[in-house]
Amino acid sequence: MSGRTHTRACPERTCVGCRERAAKSELLRTVAVEGDIVPDPRGTLPGRGAYVHPVSVCLGLAVRRRSFPRALKAEGPLDPAAVQRFVERATP
Repeated sequence: MSGRTHTRACPERTCVGCRERAAKSELLRTVAVEGDIVPDPRGTLPGRGAYVHPVSVCLGLAVRRRSFPRALKAEGPLDPAAVQRFVERATP
């Protein structure tokens, strides 16, 4: 035997809030659209994406550190209101 396992590799991404690595399926993809940050839970919107844990703590850290404009390579401030509403509805 070669010692190789046949388990599939799980893609990992880094949360822009807490900077921890997690499975892509555990994170929420966000995309910049016309000066706003919009959630992309299915991961199908075009453009560069930034990943964040779908909890208000990580979202707050990302906004405070100004991580979204840097990660999305966008000019100027971005409004995270749509992502905040999505996170509030998703968490009990």
